[in-house]
Amino acid sequence: MWPWIRKPLRWLSQRQCVLISKVHVQQLHSSSSEFTDTCYNGLYPGHIPTTPIQRALLAVGSGVAALRDPYRHDMVAVLGETTGHLALINLRDRMRNDPEGYTILTERPRIRLSTLDLSKMASLPDGSFGREYLRFLEDNHVTPDSRADVKFVDNEELAYVMQRYREVHDLLHTLLGMPTNMLGEVAVKWFEAAQTGLPMCALGAALGPLRLNASRLQSLFTSLGPWALQNGRRARCVLSIFYERRWEQNLEDLRQELNIEPPPVILSASNKRST
Repeated sequence: MWPWIRKPLRWLSQRQCVLISKVHVQQLHSSSSEFTDTCYNGLYPGHIPTTPIQRALLAVGSGVAALRDPYRHDMVAVLGETTGHLALINLRDRMRNDPEGYTILTERPRIRLSTLDLSKMASLPDGSFGREYLRFLEDNHVTPDSRADVKFVDNEELAYVMQRYREVHDLLHTLLGMPTNMLGEVAVKWFEAAQTGLPMCALGAALGPLRLNASRLQSLFTSLGPWALQNGRRARCVLSIFYERRWEQNLEDLRQELNIEPPPVILSASNKRST
């Protein structure tokens, strides 16, 4: 990154961390004797209410931190929560209007290691969605438990939509055939930006290419990018799929059902952070 902006970015990142700490302190001091272990102010566990000014500062600070290091998933999470209200409403409405999506909103499933039967998934045949998802987790050394819980969304149902989006992200990598290196992440962000309308995804799609070298930029702009945008626009709402009931389904059949084409380029899972 250019030397002349390192100090301002570092300062903004430090200010953002201080603000988050202050918000946590305010949460503790403002809690009443009616506080329970199951909810905060009647919304959901872990919810931290914020004022419009606090949300704006959180959005700016987390955006700067995420720009400095796209692998700061905590900062990416805060950015998504503080800028995505309108997009979350649209996604919620799309889920409500889909029978399978409505079931998800009603039952509130979670994708965690505690809810996955890894042994059963490992026994599934190659090419099945569950087996390929497990292979993705193993090859890229990731876990669904790395997804942070939502804190700053001031609506319980929208908070779940954001949580579902986060936990579906690795499933999208599997559906799109993308590893977790920078090129793969940018391609997924282009798909998500077109599919969800979340500002966080649009920002990642716009700034991610800045971290790619010339050959990967060419691959993004000539093949992966157009493919990701086209499929993101035309695919069925990816949050409206009850993936937990689809592990045994063939991956190619699921792609066809969602109107997602196979990737034009096969990327390796090696060199996760290479650019």
